[in-house]
Amino acid sequence: MFIPTLCGNVPTVDSKGRIVLPQDVRERLGITPGTEVVVHEEDGKAVVKPEDCPEEILERMEQLIADASLNRGETTPLSDGADPIAEKHRDAVRRGAENHCDE
Repeated sequence: MFIPTLCGNVPTVDSKGRIVLPQDVRERLGITPGTEVVVHEEDGKAVVKPEDCPEEILERMEQLIADASLNRGETTPLSDGADPIAEKHRDAVRRGAENHCDE
């Protein structure tokens, strides 16, 4: 649903709140059918960006833990009695990484 203007194609919001991102924007951002996106407000504007690969999120989390542990001293490895809820969340993220990063 594009309305041509002097500035280019302007997507409109349909009755269900959906918009169609222009093809050139999707291509530049690597957004393909099935890509999960994050939508948030920033300075009064809607910002849409592709979600990071779950494997990249895990790598960043592990790096943050390693960086924090340098400042705190010794930490307990996840395999040594981690909180069951944390383990369940970690496992879900890893399953997502396996499913999404193979594409």
